[in-house]
Amino acid sequence: MKTSQRIVQLGMAFLFLLAGAGVARAITERTGLVTLNGHPITLLGRPARVGEKAPPFKAVANNMTVYHFHPGHGKVWILSSVPSLDTPVCSRETRHFNEVASTLGKDVGIITISMDLPFAQKRWCGAKGIKHLRTVSDYRFHSFAMAYGVLMKQNGLLARQVVVIGKNGRITYVQLVPELSHHPHYAPILAAARRAAAQH
Repeated sequence: MKTSQRIVQLGMAFLFLLAGAGVARAITERTGLVTLNGHPITLLGRPARVGEKAPPFKAVANNMTVYHFHPGHGKVWILSSVPSLDTPVCSRETRHFNEVASTLGKDVGIITISMDLPFAQKRWCGAKGIKHLRTVSDYRFHSFAMAYGVLMKQNGLLARQVVVIGKNGRITYVQLVPELSHHPHYAPILAAARRAAAQH
C-alpha cells in the first residue's frame, strides 16, 4: 500500500473514532457543492462563512514543527486549500499566489494548506522556488480541514477553497471551487485581499 493511501486511511479512521466518541454531532456533512471530474464529493467540517470570526487551526510546518494559525492582529490572510501540490492545477495555483504575493503588500500573508506530508511540501517548494508564501500540512491534526469545512469524505484530501481574512480576524471572502480539477477565479480573491488590506 502506498504511503499516501495509508495516511488517508488513518485520517479517516481518526474521524470515525471521533464519531464513536460522540463528537459526530460537531461534524457537518455537505453535498451538492463540489465534484471531482464530475463525480459528487461530500465535504466534512464546519463551512467558512463571510462575516464570521475565522477559526484558528494548527498544522505541521515544512520542518515538522507544529504551526499555529491565529487570525487578526492587523494582518490580512489568504488561506488556499488544495488537494495536493503534486498535481498540475494545485501546483499552478500555488505558484500563481507566490507570484502575486509581492503585489499585495506586507500586510497580506498567504498560506497554502494540503494533506501532503511536510517533507513533500518542502521538496516541492524548493523545486518550484516558492519564497513568498507558506505551505503547511493538515495530515496530522485535520484541524484546518474540519474548521473550514473542506475535508473530502471520499478520499481524505482537502477540497479547493480560498478564504480571505481581514485585519480584524473576520472572514471577508470565501470561494469554494465547484469542480476540483478547475482553478479558482483569481481576480475576486486578489480584489478582496486588497480591499481588506486597505481597511484600517
